[in-house]
Amino acid sequence: MVLLTLADSACVRSGGDENRAPEAKVDLPAQGADPHNAVLAGGCFWCVEAVFEPLDGVLDVVSGYAGDSAATANYRAVCSGSTNHAEAVRITYDPARISYGKLLEIFFTVAHDPTQLNRQGPDGGRQYRSAVFYQNEDQKRTVEAYIRQLEDGGHFADPIVTSLEPLSTFYPAEPDHQDYARLNPAQPYIQAFAAPKVTKLRQRYADRLGQSDR
Repeated sequence: MVLLTLADSACVRSGGDENRAPEAKVDLPAQGADPHNAVLAGGCFWCVEAVFEPLDGVLDVVSGYAGDSAATANYRAVCSGSTNHAEAVRITYDPARISYGKLLEIFFTVAHDPTQLNRQGPDGGRQYRSAVFYQNEDQKRTVEAYIRQLEDGGHFADPIVTSLEPLSTFYPAEPDHQDYARLNPAQPYIQAFAAPKVTKLRQRYADRLGQSDR
């Protein structure tokens, strides 16, 4: 797969919205008719899942675990902090409707804070680390390029600490963790931490939402 280089300057905000991050200057082209996958970790998977589910072109989002073995891929073990798993989401998307670079843009600037090391908000531990689990070298180069773009543009006051890790296997989490924010909107944690992210998404990326979410 060949990387696609966009001509847009880093200082040009997508859609002219000053609150949005710069579009990725290096992206993956939309090749083939088959859906693609992205595996991202940015703290509690309930919150990250909630951000990506409404996007047009996202076909499915599954909460799960990445970074360690099948033997430890369960909520109790991962929450103990004794594994190398991260809470992660697997995003299945239509590359003709939304690109890998656009998913990275939203991941780095809406779904989580990539400057927090081994934590997000109230959740601390390596299982809550910021990570991109790349599936091939093109994905890896695209992430590396976007991180450089954000850092060179001074988008964050602090350094980005997101780790890039090769994906071995993604393990779906238990059924009661799937679609958690959507099914439990009144849950206090969801109201305090997931809902503000979804609000930010709707404010900044209304044009990227599916018809039913606009």
